[in-house]
Amino acid sequence: MLDRSGGRPAKLRYLSGSYQVVAPGDYVLCAVTGARLPVASLRYWSSELQEAYANAEVAVGRYNEMRASGRLA
Repeated sequence: MLDRSGGRPAKLRYLSGSYQVVAPGDYVLCAVTGARLPVASLRYWSSELQEAYANAEVAVGRYNEMRASGRLA
């Protein structure tokens, strides 16, 4: 679910399988699409790149892109 309402951005530290809230907020931005993602609904992120993603398709595409560029092993 994408949130188009106001609110303030959260700052998260993405871990493997979870995340830490560094600064509380309502949403984070998808690193690829720029869409606002409600923190409560966040399901896809990269701990290696410290990025959030809107959905699985976007996450896999970003992973493949970064792997091809050599940023991920």
